[in-house]
Amino acid sequence: MSDKKVIRLRRARRSRLKMRELEAVRLCVHRSSQHMYAQVISADGSTVLASASTLDANLRSGSTGNVEAAKKVGQLVAERAKAAGITQVAFDRSGFKYHGRVKALAEAAREGGLEF
Repeated sequence: MSDKKVIRLRRARRSRLKMRELEAVRLCVHRSSQHMYAQVISADGSTVLASASTLDANLRSGSTGNVEAAKKVGQLVAERAKAAGITQVAFDRSGFKYHGRVKALAEAAREGGLEF
């Protein structure tokens, strides 16, 4: 693994330990160069309660690796989490900077009704 990835994963581990300590349901985000993924994971980390990504059939049209696509994923994951009865989450950015696509997804999820 590259040093950059190791450092990102170390940052992610630190924040996840704190979320586990607080027993928070977390909104976990992953970004690749082409896609965005978001999951709402239970407090014990054992089950995925809701998920959305740019791989979903209705989000796949058009570009999947830009800010607009990230906003759509944020709205969709918020909608699905609310349908599962979840409104309070902790935002797990997986060590990625809170900037660009990650920030767009987070703000869209907040507008969709998730609180974090």
